[in-house]
Amino acid sequence: MAGKRFQYFGALTAGLAVSVMLAAPADARRGGSFGSRGSRTHDAPTATATAPNRVAPVQRSMTENRNPAQGSAARSPMAKPAAAKSGGLAKGLIGGLIAGGLIGALLGNGFGSLAGAGFLMALLQIALVGGLAWFLLRMFRRKPVLAAAHSGGVVSPFTGGPQPVASASAAPFATAYATTAGEDRDIPIELSDKAAFERLLAAVQDAFGREDYARLRELTTPEVMSYFAEELSRNATNGRRNQVTGTELIAADVAEAWREHDTDYATIAMRYASIDVMVDRATGTVIEGDPTNPTETAELWTFVRKSGDVWRLSAVQAA
Repeated sequence: MAGKRFQYFGALTAGLAVSVMLAAPADARRGGSFGSRGSRTHDAPTATATAPNRVAPVQRSMTENRNPAQGSAARSPMAKPAAAKSGGLAKGLIGGLIAGGLIGALLGNGFGSLAGAGFLMALLQIALVGGLAWFLLRMFRRKPVLAAAHSGGVVSPFTGGPQPVASASAAPFATAYATTAGEDRDIPIELSDKAAFERLLAAVQDAFGREDYARLRELTTPEVMSYFAEELSRNATNGRRNQVTGTELIAADVAEAWREHDTDYATIAMRYASIDVMVDRATGTVIEGDPTNPTETAELWTFVRKSGDVWRLSAVQAA
């Protein structure tokens, strides 16, 4: 009877917890992670002082993931190669000698066994074979290291061959990212660019709060616009409206800035304050949020610019 009461109590508790979660008001703020960061869409952005915690890659994107998690570690240039079986043929021969000697010794027919030597001779042969094996293995393992040392380098973890030893004065990293011809090149972010990003932050928030589709199309990429339109349409269907006003940038810094062919990308960590509320479309009654006190938000916004055109919003990630 007590067991049944405990089961009923557990079921009642779980039901109450679910009811509380369903009844709890959702955050009025636009959420999610969507858009495109070019070839870095499915990579986690670099942490910054404004967004010090690790931010997951973009979750909703039309950009194909060319390096899925399955098997990506094996294809990564930083992945450690599987340890080679040192010794090769030599190790196989030594193993054969050891096995043959030990079996022969235990049967009384080992290396140089003497009639009547018995178990004492077997132990002696085991010790001799073990010492010989240890010496040969050390000799075979030592040769590649010595060869690399005489060639003036150390063994490269990428190719397995020798590579030059960096001088003490050389910088640990030449650039923050790999540089290849016409792709993934770091680009400078000027003061005019930062001013443009701040203007875009306020303009996009304002246009979203006013449900200004035409203005959003001017400020964002078609992909981001499609996600905004989807959310605005869902709010309208539910008889709600997300009003965002008074957006003010508090802090910002550049997480990444790079070029892919003729297209520039910049991922900016931003912390800003705004009045963000959800209201009833018919009555204007506030459903969620605080209409008097601004709330702070930290997000990473990625902007894109092609062939010297203006910057547009191409991705948003919650920090």
